[in-house]
Amino acid sequence: MKLSHIDDNKDIDWGNTSDDYGKFRPGYPQFVYDFLFDLGIGVKEQKIVDLGTGTGVLARAFSKNGALVTGVDGSDVQIKTADEMSKKENLDINYIVSKIEDCDFEENSFDAAASGQSWLYFDSEKTIPKLKKWLMPNGKLLLMHFGWLPHEDAIAKMTEKLVLKYNPSWKGANHKENRSGNFYNSLREFSLLTFQKFIVPLEFTNETWRGRIRACRGIGASLDPDSVAKFDFELDELLKKKGLNFFTVLHEILIHILRINDQ
Repeated sequence: MKLSHIDDNKDIDWGNTSDDYGKFRPGYPQFVYDFLFDLGIGVKEQKIVDLGTGTGVLARAFSKNGALVTGVDGSDVQIKTADEMSKKENLDINYIVSKIEDCDFEENSFDAAASGQSWLYFDSEKTIPKLKKWLMPNGKLLLMHFGWLPHEDAIAKMTEKLVLKYNPSWKGANHKENRSGNFYNSLREFSLLTFQKFIVPLEFTNETWRGRIRACRGIGASLDPDSVAKFDFELDELLKKKGLNFFTVLHEILIHILRINDQ
């Protein structure tokens, strides 16, 4: 996948990160799903399409609550991982390998659409008309973002510095992607129903933090295996030097729940 507005048109292949993504990228805390459930997102029998599902983090959580979930992602490797993880949990989720812009469903197919960490990868001019077709009247769009806070957390800050050493094209630094004008401009055809922000410290070990960062777009999804290995070794040495074996990293969770304006 090559996107001109992301990372200086650098190739991005999330399939290269699937193992680390499935093992080390933390899912949203349970209280987030409880919050969404109280707002009618992810409830039993609700039909939800998870856009850019990746390894199925949101899809699996909603399915556990009894929602009827379809997960769509352009990476066949990611979908394979998502399907394997879902079957291990005895979850029945319909996974589809397709770019969102190339995918199609019948009119009024879903009660809700969800996007976790993925909206910036879509062509909104093509995606929004599709959502207008796919969503039932009063259907909702859930946008989620879950990222560390480099300005508030020293470990996140030093890690980002190292990522940029290996991949100067990475634009994910400074926690600004989902706060940009482009993000909100793409949502002008929606009305904001709910916005919520949570600040949470997440626990990591040397191993799990390194795995989490290898699953970062700027590392595992963009660099060749040799560069990933060199990065991982240097991050390991940096954490050991600072005596960081068990620690927390401050994260921010952003939740937008929207409805299409003309519905």
